[in-house]
Amino acid sequence: MSSSEVPQVRPVRSGNVFEETMEHLLRLLRLGTFPPGTKLPAERDLAESLRVSRTTLREVLGELQQAGYVTVTRGRYGGTHVSQVLPTRRGGGALDPAEVEDLLTLRSIVEPAAAALAARRGLTEQERQRLRTVATDCAGAGVEQYRPLDARLHLTLAELGGSPSLTGVVADVRDRVNAMLDRIPLLPTNLVHSTDQHEAVVAAVLAGRPAAAEEAMHEHLEGTAALLRGFLS
Repeated sequence: MSSSEVPQVRPVRSGNVFEETMEHLLRLLRLGTFPPGTKLPAERDLAESLRVSRTTLREVLGELQQAGYVTVTRGRYGGTHVSQVLPTRRGGGALDPAEVEDLLTLRSIVEPAAAALAARRGLTEQERQRLRTVATDCAGAGVEQYRPLDARLHLTLAELGGSPSLTGVVADVRDRVNAMLDRIPLLPTNLVHSTDQHEAVVAAVLAGRPAAAEEAMHEHLEGTAALLRGFLS
């Protein structure tokens, strides 16, 4: 993705322009739309996509820089880059086990369905290459960069299903799951296992096998669910 492309950036709609712009950009960073280390689109392009003023965008980026989410460099080759390691959102109190289970149930419904839908579609070569690229990026990520790239892979699978409504639900669920994942440690053994499962999902999608894609995604989500139940319930 070039720095001039602005994927999946919807306009800010309410009267709380600064706050909503901040919320939207943070979500894009957590979901891996702009992965760690990558350069954000040009200020003009990003402001235009968000339909906010460049002044508002600069204020938001300034706060994100102070909080450690982005770095800003000047000069001919400068720009705003996503930090290599994003700050984590550590929770304070215990979570309600019923809340954890409810979210995991919803995820177990929407993400396997999205994978099956993507497998059913006749993907273009450009879409197939996009899926391979995000899967490779995720597989090669270190522990500290893994979660946003993992989220990007899951969101890409949803987008390739061709249903914006389903993609929106998956994005919302994944953002909420990320908040829970930030409360538990990253386990290298689990990341290796997850990479193998990702490969199975991607292979089924590329082969046009909806049932296999759905089953592989379900198995993958069960592994994550087991860890979350173990650490948080």
